[in-house]
Amino acid sequence: MNVDAEYYELLGVARSADDREIKAAYRKLAMQYHPDKNPGCDASESKFKAINEAYDCLKDPQKRAAYDRFGKEGVNGQNGFGGGSADFGDIGDIFETIFGGAFGGAAAGGRRSPTRGADLRYDLGITLDDAFHGKDADIEVEVAARCDPCSGSGAKPGTSAAACPSCHGAGKVRAQQGFFMVERTCPTCMGAGQVISEPCTHCQGQGRVDRKKTLNVTIPPGVDDGTRIRLSGEGEAGARGAPPGDLYIFLHVQKHAVYSREGTTLFTHVPISFTTAALGGEVKVPGLDRAEHVFRIPPGIQSGKQLRLRGAGMPVLNGRGAGDLVIEVDVETPTRLSAKQKELLEAFRATETGEECPRSRGFFDKLKDAWDDLTE
Repeated sequence: MNVDAEYYELLGVARSADDREIKAAYRKLAMQYHPDKNPGCDASESKFKAINEAYDCLKDPQKRAAYDRFGKEGVNGQNGFGGGSADFGDIGDIFETIFGGAFGGAAAGGRRSPTRGADLRYDLGITLDDAFHGKDADIEVEVAARCDPCSGSGAKPGTSAAACPSCHGAGKVRAQQGFFMVERTCPTCMGAGQVISEPCTHCQGQGRVDRKKTLNVTIPPGVDDGTRIRLSGEGEAGARGAPPGDLYIFLHVQKHAVYSREGTTLFTHVPISFTTAALGGEVKVPGLDRAEHVFRIPPGIQSGKQLRLRGAGMPVLNGRGAGDLVIEVDVETPTRLSAKQKELLEAFRATETGEECPRSRGFFDKLKDAWDDLTE
């Protein structure tokens, strides 16, 4: 393995590889070149660092996009001092290396704390009705869970990890460089302070295994598209017994056949007959609350007019009350008339004076005035 090779080559995956393929390739190589399995081997240590660097980049969508476009320089530019976006955790590690932990952190307390497990994301689609009423949903996720045979320690059952012979359990080693005493992470135990001589055969010494599990998610009433629900401790298990990460559920509300939504307000279009529009009346609209809501139509209403009913919209998330239900009226012109209906409409037309539709009369008066100005 060439440690200077490009990241995809280091992990042995194609550029089109998805997250699962990249993760699987990394885990296989990490177990192969882990310092615990190759004590004192500088080549294995270099390879282990190189594949970790590659995985750290490719598992992050933003870093991976920058790498695909600009190569390693694009990734380094994101985290370097010159780019103005340096990672403060990296800066802290530099200070600890030079000053031996005088600035706090892991060096001040000895060995490095176990690395917490990664947070995970799950996208869940729900209906607008689900968002209105809330629901309990079961989801199945595949995560790196704690290895049961070794209880997450990574050591073969009946054995335990021993203090690292290189750092004697401190997790760091020191070396004199000129006037400075330089302290760095122990390359043998990678800062854990312990090494495993007999790895668990079930998890290959990682302390965790891939496992599918079913989780119940409570979706409260009033959630909107993009709402995030956090399940604490349901992410990936940490290595060698470290705390697990969290699982974040991102909700995606599907489009409804009748209603659209803006915040807590529900909207819908309601067609009415032209006689109801002229004479007035009422329409009954079934809401998402499964109740029938009555809207009174005032005489002479026009298409596009909105009518509002307070408190019949979406519930307020984690609060009290609800938004409004708004209908927009569409006046529908009849396309199928009986002979009797045509006769009645003809009689009505014979009585029209123009005062019945002031907007139409006003438009044609303006049009006539404009025409007269052109012909003068």
